Amino acid sequence: MIFRWLALLLFCCAATTARAEEIHESYAFAQLGEPKYAVNFTHFDYANPAAPKGGSATLAAIGTYDNFNRFASRGNPAQGTDTLYDTLFVNSEDEVGSYYPLIAEFARYPDSYRWVEVTLNPQARYQDGSSITAEDVAFTFNKFMQQGVPQFRVFYKGVTVKAIAQLTVRFELPVGNKDMMLSLLTLPVFPQSFWKDHNLSEPLPAPPPGSGPYRVSAYKVGQSVTWSRVKDYWAANLPVNKGRFNFDTLRYDYYLDDNVAFEAFKAGAFDFRAEGSAKKWATQYRGRNFDSHYIVKDAKPNTVATSSNWLAFNVQKPLFADRRVREAVSLAFDFEWMNKALFYGAYKRTRSYFQNTDYAATDYPDAKELEILAPFKGKIPDEVFSQIYQPPHTDGSGYDRANLLKATALLEQAGWTLKNQRLVNASGQPFTFELLLRSGGNDQWVLPFQHNLARLGINLVIRQVDSSQYLARMRKSDFDMLVSPYPAIPYPDSNLQIYWSSAYVNSTYNRPHVASPVIDQLIEKINQHQSDEAALLPLGRALDRVLLWNYYMIPMWYGASDRYAWWDKFSMPATRPTYSLGFDSWWYDVNKAAQLPAQRR
Repeated sequence: MIFRWLALLLFCCAATTARAEEIHESYAFAQLGEPKYAVNFTHFDYANPAAPKGGSATLAAIGTYDNFNRFASRGNPAQGTDTLYDTLFVNSEDEVGSYYPLIAEFARYPDSYRWVEVTLNPQARYQDGSSITAEDVAFTFNKFMQQGVPQFRVFYKGVTVKAIAQLTVRFELPVGNKDMMLSLLTLPVFPQSFWKDHNLSEPLPAPPPGSGPYRVSAYKVGQSVTWSRVKDYWAANLPVNKGRFNFDTLRYDYYLDDNVAFEAFKAGAFDFRAEGSAKKWATQYRGRNFDSHYIVKDAKPNTVATSSNWLAFNVQKPLFADRRVREAVSLAFDFEWMNKALFYGAYKRTRSYFQNTDYAATDYPDAKELEILAPFKGKIPDEVFSQIYQPPHTDGSGYDRANLLKATALLEQAGWTLKNQRLVNASGQPFTFELLLRSGGNDQWVLPFQHNLARLGINLVIRQVDSSQYLARMRKSDFDMLVSPYPAIPYPDSNLQIYWSSAYVNSTYNRPHVASPVIDQLIEKINQHQSDEAALLPLGRALDRVLLWNYYMIPMWYGASDRYAWWDKFSMPATRPTYSLGFDSWWYDVNKAAQLPAQRR
């Protein structure tokens, strides 16, 4: 009798396990909700499947380049190298966090998200005609784990990969994690035949073999690089690519200075420009070529999650270890005056790490947020619980005495005193720090910031270096402060740990080098609640509050609109993507080009 009972118990346990491990198979995936496009979709809504192929587009890049390996730990990669290799799945640009098959055909996974098996498209090919196999996928992942950037190894620690058939690869995760599982679907796939003999962390002086829609056809290192469309590209007619990658050639010309590049654009040296200077947009986009409508201007309002600019303190530096010091320095940043005097009112003040989303902490914390934050009382700023974060505000006159007085009081509390118009600590050391900038940019805001800091007795040293030196110093954490573009984050996902977790304190993504147990715990809770929209809302807002009130970065601005201009030789689909410009779905319009002067076509 006891054996029959035991057998029944084992059967029930096995049945329970089987139910818990129900296997799903899908062509597309979404981090939240369901994918927009059905299994039989033919093309993205923002792509025109009838778009003609042909023509060329010339673009500009500022700075220089010295290699073709985008994943190298040193060097400066060429523009376009992010398109060298196709990925297993690709994102659409009109929804958040959805993935559709490119190299892959479909994937299967259990309810627990402990593993995923990806089956590849048998037609998938490299540009030399050789097949893309599961062995290549496994090799690529292991190559990243061995020679890729440290943050890759940290993020995927414990993940294993194995080719279980010629066209099927299996990833096993150390714990069930939907977000991590989905992130594996965007893995680019390298040809093992080439990369087994090359170090992924080292620069490549010549283009490697690729699998994407374009290949390098000409280049002069540091000056230009030309990409030509692969006419027999294996994936050209897949739904995710139909109507995209329409130009026969894409050429990038390099300029050391943006002002020189702008004059070159107006003269017709290149075709398309994203304008980062509000002053230029307001005052210099004029002349014969604009009056004749040879150059088109367009501004697209920012109404969704948007990228923003911040000034990142290196909080590992003793000078910026004190939150009061960081707050005092932020009070010297007079956005209102800059926006009025320098930017023609074209910017809005950044005030959240989830800008323009529901996850921005724009009100007092509600009950759910307070419940999340309560265990951290005494470990985070008291303002988190009772105040709404607002960036320092001025009257725009350029002489905001109230903010500077508040800054002075904070600095005194932190042990700094003003002697002979210089701020010094108890040891008599002056308050001096360096702002690292990329040369050739539009940095007219720097001098007013420097002037306000000088009124506090702080000496700001401005250091402009070329793009290669800038990357090298950023990788070595050799900076006190730098401008840190922060990407549009539409909802709290596991990528937040790369930007804020102490595990990534030495990576180039965690620019302020934050190492906070509280932030680590909040991010861990976010990771545990992926796909749970109700839980993510208070968690995202709680994290936003803690980050903002710690003053790890000074909020600068984001564009009220994205500003673009181009020579009128292109056409585009009637539907624009929500989360990008969608330039890869434009095409060369021979009829429009015929209306331009012959030398500009």
